[in-house]
Amino acid sequence: MIRSLALSLTTLGLLALAHVVPAHAAQKVWVAYFGVDSATCGSTSSPCRTFQQAHDNVNAGGEVGVLVPGDYGGDGGLQISKTVFITNDGTGEATIFPPSIVNGIFVNAGGGDVIALRGLIIDGSLGGQTGIFDQEASAVHIQNCVIRNFESGNVALGIAFIPTVRSQLFVSDTIIFNNGSTSLTGRILIEPHATSSANVVLDRVHLENNVDGLRIDSRFGSGPGAHVVVRDSVFSGNAANGIHAQTTAGKSPAFALVEHSTMVNNGQSGILADGPGATLLLSDSTITRNGTGVSTVNSGQLISYGNNRNNNNLGAEGTPTGFLSAF
Repeated sequence: MIRSLALSLTTLGLLALAHVVPAHAAQKVWVAYFGVDSATCGSTSSPCRTFQQAHDNVNAGGEVGVLVPGDYGGDGGLQISKTVFITNDGTGEATIFPPSIVNGIFVNAGGGDVIALRGLIIDGSLGGQTGIFDQEASAVHIQNCVIRNFESGNVALGIAFIPTVRSQLFVSDTIIFNNGSTSLTGRILIEPHATSSANVVLDRVHLENNVDGLRIDSRFGSGPGAHVVVRDSVFSGNAANGIHAQTTAGKSPAFALVEHSTMVNNGQSGILADGPGATLLLSDSTITRNGTGVSTVNSGQLISYGNNRNNNNLGAEGTPTGFLSAF
């Protein structure tokens, strides 16, 4: 299912290649609900109507800004094929409503490209496919965004970070909620393939009321794997696990440091390490009211700094496989 997801989304992403950068590309391009899409739109006096047209008109390395609140998704979400910074700073809601079975944002950029998204609402309206999907960009920065209501079948995800090259993902001050409709959907998925690496930082991120929470899956890679830092974040009300790191023997490692975070009211485990290369370090965090507190299976490792609070879970509290001392 995962491989089919990657292939189908890659096919959709190739549509981005059809967008031709116009001769009048600028370093800063603006959107507004009263704008009109054209090959020359983008000034404050003649803004574009959609993020897609603004992306196509801006120089690689340029910025797309939002003049006023509005829906800027157009008919096909947003497909990003180059370094670009899309910024909404305090103008009100700047929303992307993709059509049914379409991604909100598909990042089809390549190695060396850096993407930054700030202040956006990405709403699947219960039929969208994935909020943000990325495979090959060198880095994606997501700040102060809302990703919600992606519930389209077996591919409904909040963020799909499935690098095929060495790549980085940074998410901060962002809420991802009400995503997913079947098992193993709805989450942030971190899944490095082949010899790639996925270096991820989640800072002040809320994953709430999804089917699954954060899933770090290294079963499809043979390279450096996934290395994730989670700080000051909340994983709550997810039907499955709050955080789940998984791999198998002979595959890439799945590693995460989780500090000062909360796993509460998740239907299965608050935090789960699954497989011989799955290692979770847990510091100054709270695990409570989950189906199970902490779990390790198939030689997974969950190592505590001894300063966590794991109690009042509905089932077993669970115990770490080892301890580290602060110094």
